[in-house]
Order: sequence, then C-alpha cells, then structure tokens
Amino acid sequence: MKDVAEKNRDILIQGFGLERGLLEVADEIQSEVHRSQERILGIASYNQARVLRAFRNHRVSDSHFAGTTGYGYHDEGRDVLERVAAEILAGEEALYRPHFASGTHAISCVLFGILRPGDVLLAATGPPYDTLVPVIGARHPVQGSLADWGIGYKEASFPESKNLDPDRIASLLTPETRVAFVQRSCGYSQRRSLSISQIRALSEALHKARPDLIVFVDNCYGEFVEIEEPLEAGADIVAGSLIKNPGGTLAPTGGYVAGRASLVKLAASRLTAPGIGEKVGATPGNLRSLFQGLFMAPTLIKESLLGMEFASAIFKRLGFPVKPEPGDVRADIIQEISLGSRAALLAFCNGFQRASPVYSHAIPEPALTPGYGDEIIMAGGTFVQGSSSELSADAPLREPYSVFLQGGFSSHHTQIAVLCGVQELIREGHIPALFSCRD
Repeated sequence: MKDVAEKNRDILIQGFGLERGLLEVADEIQSEVHRSQERILGIASYNQARVLRAFRNHRVSDSHFAGTTGYGYHDEGRDVLERVAAEILAGEEALYRPHFASGTHAISCVLFGILRPGDVLLAATGPPYDTLVPVIGARHPVQGSLADWGIGYKEASFPESKNLDPDRIASLLTPETRVAFVQRSCGYSQRRSLSISQIRALSEALHKARPDLIVFVDNCYGEFVEIEEPLEAGADIVAGSLIKNPGGTLAPTGGYVAGRASLVKLAASRLTAPGIGEKVGATPGNLRSLFQGLFMAPTLIKESLLGMEFASAIFKRLGFPVKPEPGDVRADIIQEISLGSRAALLAFCNGFQRASPVYSHAIPEPALTPGYGDEIIMAGGTFVQGSSSELSADAPLREPYSVFLQGGFSSHHTQIAVLCGVQELIREGHIPALFSCRD
C-alpha cells in the first residue's frame, strides 16, 4: 500500500498537472524553512493565549451571538465584541463592525472624523495605498475628498533602497499637521512593510517633535503577525479590515477602528452620525462569525505566514526577486514576487486560480477597478468576496510586474496554489528547464 507522501504526490500530479520534478523541489524547500516555522509557531501560540484571555475577561457567552435589529440600541453582543477587540488591540475603545464596507472605509471614517479644514495630513510612509488616493484627493480633484474640504496633504518620501528615517520624517511636521498617517503594509509599493519596532521608533520621533500630533496606523495585513500591535508601540489610533487578518476568514464583511477613546468616538460620528456615534448599528445574524473569526485569527495568521515563507523560498530558488526573503522577520502577511513581465504575471495568476476552491475554472482578466489607477488582476476564488484572509494573488499591471500574495487559512492550500502558478510559468517558458534551477 502506498504511503501518505506517495499518495500526496500522485494526487498533485494527476489532479493538478504538477511535474514530479517540481514536487521534488518543493520537498527540498519544505525541509529548509524549519527555523522560520519555529518563530511563526511561537508568535501564534502567544497571540492565541492573548486572544483567549480577552474572551475570558469579557465573559463571552452564546447570548452575545444573537444580534439586534432596527437601530441596534443596547446591542450587548456588539458591545462585548468591541470590548474584546479593544483589549486585544490594546485600545481604550474599539469599533469592530460589519457596517464598515472595507478597510478603506474604516480609514476614511478616522480621517474625516479627526481632520478639520485647514489641518494637514502627513503621509509619513510615502504614497498611500491606491484606494486611499481618491479619499485624500491631492493628486486630482475628487468630490467629497479631504482636499475638497480644505484639508492639506504632505507626503514623505520612502525610497525602496533606504531604511525608515524617523527624524527626517518628523522634520516635515508643521504647526498645521494634525495627523501623521502610517501605512504598515507595503501595499503595491516596492518598499518593505513596517515592523512594530519601526512603528515604535517613528511614533516616538513624531510625538517628540509634536506631542499633540495624532499618529494613525493603517494596520491592514499586520494584525497578529508580531506579539505587539501598533497601539502598544505608540500609535494613537489604528484601523483595518475584517476580511483580512482579524476576521479569521469567517467575517463576511466589516472593518475596525481602535485606540484612544476620544478619537474612536470621532470616527464613530463619521460611521453613523454626530450625536449618535457608536450607540447604534444593528448586527443581525453575523455576530457569531465575527466572534469566532477573531478567536481563530492567530491560527489563520500562522498558516498564512507558513505558506508565504514557502512561496518566498521557492521563488528565490527559481531566481525571482522576492520580498520578504526566506527567513526574514515578517511585518505582515504579504509576499511580493517580481515576475518581470506582464505575460509572466498573467501566467502565474492563471495557474494560481486553478487551485482555488471557488471559480477554479475561471481565467482571471486584468480590469480597471474602482479606486485603482492601473488595471488590476486578482486571482483566487474565496468564500467571502475579495477576502484577503483566505488566499489571493493580485497585482497592478505595471513594472516590475510584481504579484502580491496574501492570506491562506491552510499552508497546504497555499503550497498547492503556488506550485500551480509555478507550473504555468514553466509551461509558458518563463522559467528555464526546471532542473537547471536546482542547487
């Protein structure tokens, strides 16, 4: 009778069209990443205990899953969930709700809640993520943007080849600067994502220069990757998406804001209305998923990081620039792979899509997408539409034609999807003969 390893090879060869030589390379890669795996497992263990402690501290019960209707007055489940989230994220208060349409919506509520005409927003870590550009409105007129409301904007440079320079960034502050916006993830840029230690150094420098400055961190893709969150490193307020890390693949939609109570209340007034704030917002039928997803999030992040480590290692072996490199300490769940050409990018995404549980039969096509300046290709069939916490590969169609992998609630699924993408690159001639890539 065949052993498990041989049966696994058989199903990957017969069911997914993978070459035996590619699987041999994958086995070698797996044996090389043990040290990184130990670090990832240690962080996940700590974060799971921290999350469990918060659930216990706030006495979560199944009565909290019922939700409410109408205005959502006195929604005990919503309120307890937000107290749990606030403790986990180290905030005084939190909004943790399905009423946010996306992470961009949550970030927008913070910016419009805090900033006033005449204030200046400093993008402390360079150009923000594509979907925030219209929110700011500095590059071209956008009705309803921050610029439309008379809010100024300044952008720090963050060259790919240089390390973060907190003192240089702090020197850009003016008396009108009210908020310094820190994007933890690299987004679609070529810079590295920020570690908690870098966020701490930047927050200290900014607060030293201006004690009344509000440091706002876009925490998307970064939650539970390290053993601290940005609020523990000096940030005043953070925001993110529930269909990324903290939703644990179970949140059907939503976003969060956490931090100083006075700032969270300002964001709540933008989410609902002034004078109403956080007191309303019914949660019919989705609280159980939000609670359970949050509880499962540290395990999800562990699996995602294990999968990204494999992807980094195999593409480095094949000669492609990767960021982070194998063994690097990670700051988020994103893996960038520079494929070098439009054709190679499309080929990888086509192969990757075939390993999706939903729409495996589809062929991803580049398209203009709301909020983005370039055509975007998005691969990965997810159970929740656009869920980056499941597994996806997307990219803007521009040089250096990098694909950005994220998520993966199963490292085994990530490995299969990555190998299918590699197989398509081999099939279309974007990778030399496989065995020439071996050490």
